[in-house]
Amino acid sequence: MKHRHSRGREVTGILLLDKPSSMTSNGALQVVKRLFRARKAGHTGSLDPLATGLLPICFGEATKLSGFLLEADKSYRAVVRLGERTTTGDSEGEVIRRGDTAGIDCARVEQAAASFRGELLQIPPMHSAIKQNGVPLYKLAHQGIEVERKAREVTIHRFEVVDFSDDRVTIEVDCSKGTYIRVLADELGELLGCGGHICELRRTGVGAFDASRMVTMEALQAMAEEGGEAALDACLVSMESALAQWPDVRLSKDVAYFLVQGQPVFVPHAPSRGLVRIYTGEDRFLGVGHILDDGRVAPKRLVNQ
Repeated sequence: MKHRHSRGREVTGILLLDKPSSMTSNGALQVVKRLFRARKAGHTGSLDPLATGLLPICFGEATKLSGFLLEADKSYRAVVRLGERTTTGDSEGEVIRRGDTAGIDCARVEQAAASFRGELLQIPPMHSAIKQNGVPLYKLAHQGIEVERKAREVTIHRFEVVDFSDDRVTIEVDCSKGTYIRVLADELGELLGCGGHICELRRTGVGAFDASRMVTMEALQAMAEEGGEAALDACLVSMESALAQWPDVRLSKDVAYFLVQGQPVFVPHAPSRGLVRIYTGEDRFLGVGHILDDGRVAPKRLVNQ
């Protein structure tokens, strides 16, 4: 009699992976999932293969919160090479135009950078995972097909030039979800009149998470070999840490019972609006709630622990 293969072990938490370059986000997810032997895992927003940096990977019950990380603000550090415009906005594309960078100094770059701060309309690039009629745009682009895309409103909270030398501009950007740094680099090059593209891109922040607790793929593989599952699990952060910037509410045992049944409840001193983290009086995390117009707290996404 054949034995059924194990579907993996139950793991709950979030890994702050430092995604290596030349690996897709899904490829990184699959490697990590195998290392942890996790039954359920998902990432929280793709990084381009060229890009490195923060890729939160949610395990188990934490996958219920991945949507909130998808919606969160992001931070990046990028190097823009001036003088060449490419088909993709990064160094993986073909050069379609070269421009003269003579006379471009730090002052001009700073002046151009200032125009990108605030709310912008940005047209997604053809080389992106956005779907049109069910087909990712990048697949159409590989066939030489270009289609009209709707401009999307994004917010650039911070766009700073941190270095400029040898036709390379290092920038740091804090932005809303859905912002394409490749598009910003391309537009910066056009504004300067010489063209430009991303040659290095690193994500340094996702919502409440920054780069300080990232773990490399090499470190994970070493832990798996030397310390096993216990060493890997020690790298995880709690799922509620993804929502650390939100206010929290505490429920008595009786009130918590009604909320987990799907009923809105009154909570003294609750915030007047928005999303909240919900805990029991014993500090057990129950999930995410939202404040109704009448002030009650309603369940939005509950988890099991």
